[in-house]
Amino acid sequence: MSPEDERQLRSYLGRDLEVVVDRPIGSQHPKAQLRLRYSINYGFLPGTCAPDGDPQDAYIVGIGEPVDRYFGHVIAIIIRDDDREGKLVVAPIGTSLTQQEIGDALSFQECYFQSRLIMEASDL
Repeated sequence: MSPEDERQLRSYLGRDLEVVVDRPIGSQHPKAQLRLRYSINYGFLPGTCAPDGDPQDAYIVGIGEPVDRYFGHVIAIIIRDDDREGKLVVAPIGTSLTQQEIGDALSFQECYFQSRLIMEASDL
């Protein structure tokens, strides 16, 4: 990820926004050969453009049921050192999670990447 792309991703930290969920809890990754099931809701920010040309992706942590859309707070970002794009981590407004709790929730997919978790109040 380029420094400019990382700066853009960091600009989302602390913001409240809506995520459109295209991979709800329990769904399978669209590339069937990956055999990856989503243990959390995963989606995108409409009207945005990430470095891969698609809308900015976001994980939703802290809720346990599938949703179609979710309005929450960006508590962290994922910087992937071996991929072009990073991810937002969105949680219910007012929710406080530890780095370990977030890492555990995202490990189903982030285990395949060299990624760093940057929390809202750190590394700014």
